[in-house]
Amino acid sequence: MADGETSGAVTGDAAAGALALLGEMSPDLRGGAILDSGGSVLAASGSPERWREDAATLLDVADRAGSEAVEQLHIATEQGEVFALRHAGLAAVAVTDRFALSSLLFFDMRSVLRDLAAGGEGEAADAP
Repeated sequence: MADGETSGAVTGDAAAGALALLGEMSPDLRGGAILDSGGSVLAASGSPERWREDAATLLDVADRAGSEAVEQLHIATEQGEVFALRHAGLAAVAVTDRFALSSLLFFDMRSVLRDLAAGGEGEAADAP
């Protein structure tokens, strides 16, 4: 399977389970969302409409900064941090407390999206 493809439609239940697992693995997580390639929210903490709009704006601005679509994005502020990751036609956006371990969060996000894209339930691989 190519990196930009999923093995089939990802269900909302699978995406919700993946988002819950991400929250369990990342104690600094304040909230997050998983979106499909069209920008529709498959699962979110809070308002799906708000996540859809904000994620679309965030990714659009990041994409316009260069000649290609961004794969991952990390923004750190004094109030917290924002992470976004695209994989296999899916996107995950996460908001965390300050000083979250970016490499670990990106690993967890990629693992969850990789499993969802392969038709799984968003079960992340064990960290190395």
